[in-house]
Amino acid sequence: MNLIAITANIVGWPILQLSIARMSLHLPQRCFAIDRAPSARQLREADLYRRVLRIRKWKALLPDGTGWIGGTFPKRRLASRHPEYLLRFALEARRGEWAHWCMLCCAPIFYLWNPPWASVVMTIYALLANLPCILVQRYNRILILRGVRANHQAGVRDKD
Repeated sequence: MNLIAITANIVGWPILQLSIARMSLHLPQRCFAIDRAPSARQLREADLYRRVLRIRKWKALLPDGTGWIGGTFPKRRLASRHPEYLLRFALEARRGEWAHWCMLCCAPIFYLWNPPWASVVMTIYALLANLPCILVQRYNRILILRGVRANHQAGVRDKD
């Protein structure tokens, strides 16, 4: 492997990831208003994240990339429990998940100049850099939407 390929790998990933994240900010909110594959939630998915992956123990270790890309909606902590804010949080989590799926899918670009062993390394990097973020975005969104639904149902019952 030559110096150009090594440089392309080291410089290419951050440029690619930051560019995709930045571009996702310019897509209209309606693109992320509802769950579509691959972001559609599955039945009992949150239980898998909590019990098997123990996501609550390690999710705080991941960075909130909002500050790196000029985003305006930090997702590190909930700033409000107001339903409109929570729905926006869920939308932004879906936007972040989609951006990470796109980043992950870019791994084959690096196969163009890397030998097979380095392509495997690039794929492992893509998985390690993006899969935890995808899982956390999904987990947070599921919990938030579950809470919004519960609050809405409680409000409907209170009005009866």
